[in-house]
Amino acid sequence: MDTPNNYQFLRRSITILIVSSLFLFSACTSYPLLTNQGEKVPHDYLIGPGDTLNIIVWRNPEISMSVPVRPDGKITTPLVEDLPASEKTSTQLARDIEETLSKYLQQPVVTVIVTGFIGPFGEQIRVIGEAMRPQALPYSENMTLMDVMIAVGGITDFAAGNRARIIRTIDGKQQQFRVRLNDLIRDGDITANVPVYQGDVLVIPESFF
Repeated sequence: MDTPNNYQFLRRSITILIVSSLFLFSACTSYPLLTNQGEKVPHDYLIGPGDTLNIIVWRNPEISMSVPVRPDGKITTPLVEDLPASEKTSTQLARDIEETLSKYLQQPVVTVIVTGFIGPFGEQIRVIGEAMRPQALPYSENMTLMDVMIAVGGITDFAAGNRARIIRTIDGKQQQFRVRLNDLIRDGDITANVPVYQGDVLVIPESFF
């Protein structure tokens, strides 16, 4: 015969199981599934802290050089001090350098070539949770979820891959979308390979079982 303590234990166990199942179900269905549908986002590469820039001033090799973008997003070259570079295109930065150099040179012509790519923090792809190597990745044109998984080494054995989600800013508002990492990585379902955009955050939760 069951004792009251055994009955209470069994009842509590069933309650926990039901709550856990409901939680897992709601976690899987609360966000819309991210698909390949949607408008492609135009992208011009923006300079970010940590990038390396090759600055060429035509006919002035003595002030042409390769410089890093400092953590504060600025650069310093001969005749150009503390010039903001972060979140500008190479063409925009070249025009800014020309404007500064015009105080010292007649009609300077500047070309900026980005040779080391990191990009602004706001455009990096961040992967957190149960990835093999959680990290922030530079965004590349036409980047997909598969590219992100290759870069981070896949997911751990404890990951709930099909409950992963992408947090994306759309029109200034954060939205969340479910992605199917297990289907992509373990089952080879190429339909689960969706585009990622600048600033996406991929969250990979831990499995409960």
